[in-house]
Amino acid sequence: MYEQNNMRPDSAAAPRQDAIDINDFVFAATGARMRRLTTPGGEHWFPATDVAGNLGYANTRQALQMHVAANCQRRLSEFAQGVYTADTLSKLAGHRLQKSMKMVNLKGLVALVNGCTKPECAPFKAWVTEVIETLQRTGSYSLQPAPVQPTPDNATAYVMPQQIADAIVRLEERNIRADELLLAFQEERGELLRQISDSQHAMAETQRQISDSQHAMVETQRQICRSQNVMAEALQQIAEALKPSHGRHRPTAAPEPELTPQQLLATWKAKNLVVTGDVHAVAAYLAPALLRGGARYPLEEIATRTGLPQERVHDCVRMLLRRGCVRQTGCAPDGAPIYVLP
Repeated sequence: MYEQNNMRPDSAAAPRQDAIDINDFVFAATGARMRRLTTPGGEHWFPATDVAGNLGYANTRQALQMHVAANCQRRLSEFAQGVYTADTLSKLAGHRLQKSMKMVNLKGLVALVNGCTKPECAPFKAWVTEVIETLQRTGSYSLQPAPVQPTPDNATAYVMPQQIADAIVRLEERNIRADELLLAFQEERGELLRQISDSQHAMAETQRQISDSQHAMVETQRQICRSQNVMAEALQQIAEALKPSHGRHRPTAAPEPELTPQQLLATWKAKNLVVTGDVHAVAAYLAPALLRGGARYPLEEIATRTGLPQERVHDCVRMLLRRGCVRQTGCAPDGAPIYVLP
């Protein structure tokens, strides 16, 4: 928690070193490691957004206006003009340092810390107060040299003040706990992601099985359809096979020649079925319709066409029915009886 000071009293050109490790100093003040830009002259500048964010300021611009003097803040682009090479600028970009960023020097950082209300800043504020009080009382303030010097080049290292060292230890412990919590959270998140992935794989497998079942059902339906077609073809072949066999046992009779009304009446007369002229007249009127498939005449119409009384027509029709010349199959919608050949 210290840094060597390589400044020698007899050498003004020697490189300047900080008496206290600037990283520990800034960490003690803000509670976080922050990006830092160190000029060739050894002056440290810090992104204002980093400082304000870690100190809990909601508005960086307002915090700078309220707590930091104008000469303690600059834009990064002011450092880049004619000072840094293209390689240096690329390194700045690699640390996500943009030219438009507002930077504060060490005085501005301390000013922001003094204006902060976070409890973590209390030890640093107390030390700054002690430095000011000591300077006012004795006119000087000095750090204790470290008991063990880290380098053999006669440089002097100084011990970090105890209250600042304690604050750094507490902050480091807090960061370690935060890292442990973050690691546990990441492990829990990883486990949750793994479970989600397993669930997704299980769902995908289930969907695949459902898809396979649907394909199997479709294939089964196709097989059933094919089986039905085969059965239908087999039944048709059986029917075709039975037709010749039926024909061999029962030869098909030659179709009878189509009768005329006169031939039908002659057939009835030859069988002594028509015994009177009235019956013959009624039979002659019905014969053409009977040969066409059926006669549908009311008794009134037959009586009008034959000139016979309706009662006589009724008797003649009953005679034809009794002798088996015709048979009644029902009635037409208008109530007329329907007569057909037996």
